[in-house]
Formats: sequence, C-alpha cells, structure tokens
Amino acid sequence: MATQQLATWSVNLQYANLTAPVIAAAVTSLYNWAGCAIGGYQQPAPNLALNATFPHFGGAPTSSILALANDSTQTDAQIAAFVNGIAGHVDDYDDTHLATIIHPTGTVASALFAVAEWQGGVTGQEFVTAFVAGVEAELKLGLAVWPEHYDVGWHDTSTTGSIGAAVAVSKILGLDVPTTQQAIGIACTQVIGMQEFFGSDTKSFHIGRAAQGGMIGALLAQSGFTSSLQGLEAQFGWVHVVSTRENVTAEFDQLGEVWEILSNTFKPYPCGIVMHPSIQGAIEVQSAALGQGLRIQDITSVEAKVNPETLVLTGQTDPETGLEGKFSVYHGIAVGLLFGQATPSQFTDSVVTNATVVALRKLVNVTTDSTINEDEAYVSALFQDGTNVTQHIEHVIGSIDNPLNETQLKDKFMGQASLVLGEERAGKAYDAFMGIGNYRRRAQIFAEIRRIL
Repeated sequence: MATQQLATWSVNLQYANLTAPVIAAAVTSLYNWAGCAIGGYQQPAPNLALNATFPHFGGAPTSSILALANDSTQTDAQIAAFVNGIAGHVDDYDDTHLATIIHPTGTVASALFAVAEWQGGVTGQEFVTAFVAGVEAELKLGLAVWPEHYDVGWHDTSTTGSIGAAVAVSKILGLDVPTTQQAIGIACTQVIGMQEFFGSDTKSFHIGRAAQGGMIGALLAQSGFTSSLQGLEAQFGWVHVVSTRENVTAEFDQLGEVWEILSNTFKPYPCGIVMHPSIQGAIEVQSAALGQGLRIQDITSVEAKVNPETLVLTGQTDPETGLEGKFSVYHGIAVGLLFGQATPSQFTDSVVTNATVVALRKLVNVTTDSTINEDEAYVSALFQDGTNVTQHIEHVIGSIDNPLNETQLKDKFMGQASLVLGEERAGKAYDAFMGIGNYRRRAQIFAEIRRIL
C-alpha cells in the first residue's frame, strides 16, 4: 500500500542514511530557497498575504517571516508557513526538479521552519533529515503521475508539495507510521494549484497554501483527527483522482535508493525555466554583437528556435505585468538583448511595459522544433547592416549538465538577501544557512538565524 510504504520509509529514515551528496544537495536547496524568500518579500504578494491574515487570524507569535526576523515580527506557524511559502516562490527564482518541473523546496521548507521554530527541540541534523523526507516524497509522487497530471493543468509543485510538507512535519513531530498515514491523507484532500493562475499572485499562493495545508495535516493527525490510511492509492484517492496514469508503488520502491534531490537544479533567471535557454542565448547575442561594434537599437528582427514546451508554458506574447513577463519567452529574449542580464529587476511592471522593451519584444519570432532539448535554444538577431549574430545554447546554465557553481549560488543568495539585509548581514545569513546541518544544540538554529536576520 503506497501510503503506508511512504510513511514507513519516512519514519525510519535517519540522518545516517543520507549520503554526503544528498546532505549537500539539501543544504544548497535550503539556502537557495532562503535567499529567494528573503528577497521575494519585497514583492507585493507576501505583504498582501501577511496584512490580510495576521491582524485577523494570527495566534500566538511563535514563528518568523524570514525577511522580517530581525525586527522581531513573528506570527503563528500557519501564517509564517503561508507567507514564507509565497515569498520564496513569487519571483519564480527558486529551484526546479527538471523531470517534473516541481519546485520542491518552498512548500517543505516553509512548513518545516514554521513548525520547528514553534515547537523547538530540533537539531540541524533532524531538520535536514525531515526536509529530505518531504522532498523525496513530493518528487517521487510527482514522477508517479508525470506528465498526465501536469498536462491536464495541475500545478504539480503545490499538488505534491502539500503531501511533502505533511511528511516532513510528521517526521519533525515524531509521528508513528499510522499517524503519518493520516497526515498524508489530510494533505491529499487539500490538493491545490492550477496552471490557469500562472502569471498572477495566485501562483505563489499555491505554494504558501500547500505548505500550510501539509503542516495542518500533520498537526491534525497528531491530535487524533482521522483521514484515510490509503489516501494516495485508494480508488478515489489522490493518484487516481488527479491523474489518468500512475506508478506510485514503483516510484516508492526506489525511496532511499534513487535520491531525487540530487537532480534538483537552481535557477539563474527569475522566470519559467523553459525560457532560460532563450534568455542565455539573447544575453550571449548581445555580448557578441557589442563586441563587433553593433548597436542593439539597430536590430531589425530576432529569431529563436526552442523546444515545444517553451511556447506551451511561456508563450505570452504581450505581457502587461512583471509576473506575466515571467511566462513570456518574448520578454525574456528582449531583456536579455537590452540589458545583458535577467534579474528580478527585469521582471517588474515598469520594465514589462517600457516602450523600448515592448518594441524589441515585437521583433521576436519564436518557432519550435521537437529535436531541440528543453535546456537548448538557438537565438539570432539581424541588424540593419545585414549582420546576423547567432548563438546556440546547448545546455543552459543552471541545467543538470551545466549547473550553477558554488560561487554563482552564493552570488545569487547575496543578490537577493542583501536587498533586505544589507551586504554584511546577508553574508552572515549565508554562513548560517550553509551550516544548517551542523547545529547540535536543540533550537540553536532558529535563535542564530533570527539573530543574524
């Protein structure tokens, strides 16, 4: 039985079972997400979420909003998980498991930080172990229903993420196998997230709500609240309701043998990952053109050849907001050519509606080719003098074959966190999150992070 199989594996998982690469991948995933959650709080959505909930629904202040930890702003665990989940995903700058397009850290980490800080008594090793359990649960589940589940329109980051969060929180609470099964069932029935809402605040709401739902599932189960012990595999359970195909038992058979967290990747650009090769291509075209003495304003047309999924997921031709721009390969190419970079600053409302950006965006033509891989693209620009500058991106930076290195990951964290914390505190925060597995004394980790933030 799949639900029991997952619960049993999670309950029995120990830090000693984690290989050094798995631990390193977990730590990288956590600090990458933390940087996104701190920097992402500058977006409107997390503030709107906090202001709409905290004054009316907040319980005892036990848990931190990462971007506000230094000013002693705390909420109850539910609201903290919700707001941190939104903040960590709103820039679309987090991580991606490429085989499922799931962004795995946000839901699990948001729930874990909120509960572990509230409950106390958690060592770094216990935290990392629970985190890995939750991530493996959601990614194996995502693989079990891929691609049918995604293709009908579900946002699989949140649909699987609530279950991953429930598994992780159940482990940190020390729940036994039957109780963890109940928690998984309660999370299953809170399935949330549809692709219709990509390009709006509601996309990041999916992650916050999934984190909150998984956490509540574990807490309800702990209190004796009943669900189903077969929430995943029953005839009318999760896998059969949300997908036309599943192989969940086969995927769960590999738990602890094939670690999905090792296939987690980290975004170099804050937008839909399938448009990243085109952005890099545009950036490299700009560099090559300027090196030849050409002017970007003299471009007369731009051609891009991409994998078909690029237009399926990021085919918006006329975005009107920064969030919509994150799902427009046309906008990504335009800003790559104009700015030579694609940071959160290039995905604001003002840049998306800038006349120069719009004019160049209208010169971009994108065609698809099924022989082009998802991490590959061809981008070319034709100039007034007839010069054609073309770049082929074989494996985009941030992909499995061309991952961000440690320096690039640190630069990304610092770029996000320093917006809120300043350079010095951001550097200390980086060190704290990098050492998250080394905190031996219970509750030390949260006291240290709050002190630095």
